[in-house]
Amino acid sequence: MTKTLQSYLSGQFVSGSGRASQLHDPTRGGVVAETSTAGLDLAGALAYARSVGGPAVRELTFAQRGEVLSAMASALHEHRDELLDLARLNGGNCRSDAKFDIDGATGTLAFYGKLGQSLGDRTFLADGDSVQLARNPRYIGQHIRVPRHGVAVHINAFNFPAWGFGEKAAVALLAGMPVLCKPATSTALVTARMFEILVAADVAPAGTLSLLCGSAGDLLDHLGPQDALAFTGSSDTGAMIRGRDNLVRLGVPVNVEADSLNSAVLGPDVDDDSDTFDMFVREVARDMVQKSGQKCTAVRRVYVPRDSLESAREALIAEVQRSAVGDPALKQVRVGPVATAQQLRDVRAGIDKLAGTYRLVMGDGSPGKLEGEGLENGYFVGPTLLEADGPGPGLAHELEVFGPVQTLIPYDGSAAEAVDSVARGTGSLVSSVYTDDKTFAKDMILGLAPYNGRLHLGGKKVADHSPGPGTVLPQMVHGGPGRAGGGEELGGVRGLSFYMQRTAVQGLNALVERIAGLK
Repeated sequence: MTKTLQSYLSGQFVSGSGRASQLHDPTRGGVVAETSTAGLDLAGALAYARSVGGPAVRELTFAQRGEVLSAMASALHEHRDELLDLARLNGGNCRSDAKFDIDGATGTLAFYGKLGQSLGDRTFLADGDSVQLARNPRYIGQHIRVPRHGVAVHINAFNFPAWGFGEKAAVALLAGMPVLCKPATSTALVTARMFEILVAADVAPAGTLSLLCGSAGDLLDHLGPQDALAFTGSSDTGAMIRGRDNLVRLGVPVNVEADSLNSAVLGPDVDDDSDTFDMFVREVARDMVQKSGQKCTAVRRVYVPRDSLESAREALIAEVQRSAVGDPALKQVRVGPVATAQQLRDVRAGIDKLAGTYRLVMGDGSPGKLEGEGLENGYFVGPTLLEADGPGPGLAHELEVFGPVQTLIPYDGSAAEAVDSVARGTGSLVSSVYTDDKTFAKDMILGLAPYNGRLHLGGKKVADHSPGPGTVLPQMVHGGPGRAGGGEELGGVRGLSFYMQRTAVQGLNALVERIAGLK
């Protein structure tokens, strides 16, 4: 029987009316759930979150908010195996990919829970030191950050239904804002079950958690100047959201994490028998196959010195081909299907476009040999590697194919040429540099920093410790300039700023410092 997903609004689970959207099993193509938001009172849901959830979470200290987040992490972890199974059923994730999503969500909630404990018994933050504003030292200024009195609306992408919810909700709740989560409809089964678990566990104050399963409807029409909106998805949709009249007119804060042509650069000093070369091959290959390449942080462009092109190509192909493609329920499978039928069409169309410019050196967008039975209707794409003639302008710097697809690009070995080519992507979430040459590393990091939200430096001394560039850690900022959306998330306490108002307070030193909690 097909499951009907409900939204959780105004403190209760509710179902929409009218024609429902269907959620599919990407491994075999069958329908696994359906949902609708037609007829739901979204304006009322936002008002409830503001009037009930807002005061409740703002009243809590950071330590108490941290306790809520820790309780959320624990409640979800108790159902870990069930959530992993749902990630396979509705997302096509093999077990390791599902853990990447589910454990990422609970781990981020737990991290921000501990951060809340460290911030202690305060409800807002002092921002920096006080400043003397007049000749008389008694007149000072002090910046503070206080929670916004609205709702944090989160619109998440299809590829991380658990982590997308957890990483945004953790930051917003710790900052003191109630959350309304709108997951991508196509893979919402995991998020919906997470909300059922959290509501049953009664871990968060009333009104602080809301869920919208299905179309966003007129949700954004009802956002006001105290609300905040964080979006993850395509750059086209992000631009459309940013330009909405009411959001612009009312100054609603909007954070966008969008398309990203991430890069990996192999330094000219790296020999093909070194630990650094092995690290490069291992991490780049992992980024091609992990979650079937459906990661916003996945490597899309792979730069190698021209003299190393043949050895790098052979090593990458050999490493990728160790990962079997097929039914994600099988232990030997490391590459499952892409998430939706539309995603399958988009990935294959993107490969065809790239193949019109570059050479195919592994795969061609077809499924290839699949492990498992009854997969004829699944959404499978075999890992695909293309090769360019050089680092100059071209489609590889313009088109992101959101699947197990990379383009190998030779360059002359200079930092200047590598930086110039990477910059053609007009902004990325993360780029990686693999080198043991300190001068090359410095030139690359400083050259790439303006074009990236995060930089990953690989070398022989960290080869055994690195989680790889594709892993987003809550301690570090996630986001990127330009094409990547221009936003920032996470980064420890830095992430709280998006959900808080920075206010300058001026007056008598003793009074201002006492109010700010400095005395």
